[in-house]
Amino acid sequence: MSTRTTSIRRAREADLLGALSRVFDASWREAYRGIIPGVALERLIAGRDRAWWRSALRRGRPIAVVDTGDLVVGYAAYGRTRSRALGTDAEIDEIYLLPEYQGIGLGRRLFKAVRNDLADHGLSRLGVWSLEDNVRAAAFYEGLGGQPGPRVLDRVAGVALPKVGYIFS
Repeated sequence: MSTRTTSIRRAREADLLGALSRVFDASWREAYRGIIPGVALERLIAGRDRAWWRSALRRGRPIAVVDTGDLVVGYAAYGRTRSRALGTDAEIDEIYLLPEYQGIGLGRRLFKAVRNDLADHGLSRLGVWSLEDNVRAAAFYEGLGGQPGPRVLDRVAGVALPKVGYIFS
């Protein structure tokens, strides 16, 4: 019998040895295949190496990870809003889980943990951007109470793609 625990914690240096890149790679292939053109998608995935993650951790923007036992299965990067167009004081930049861990409540737990951390720092109006064609993400955010907000055109690896902001009050 296995007794595997699931926890949400801050990312640490040891997570750079491939765990974060593995989650990014698998989740982006699942989420964006058919939305982001193939070559552009592969370029974005290839750019998320250990050096990129090390730089991200050093910038001081929080990254929370979900781990089960000794396996990192998801992460969220978040903090103060980077874009005035979103109209919120906090933002989740990225929230991703390995595809085989989606749909079992871990994303919801991670989202709530991040939201609580932001609220503890006085940041209660939260926003998140999603590519407009990512129907699964839209359902996730709306299921958490997010209201569709601003729509903008974003350049992803040189390709113009519409995105929508979801607002959580």
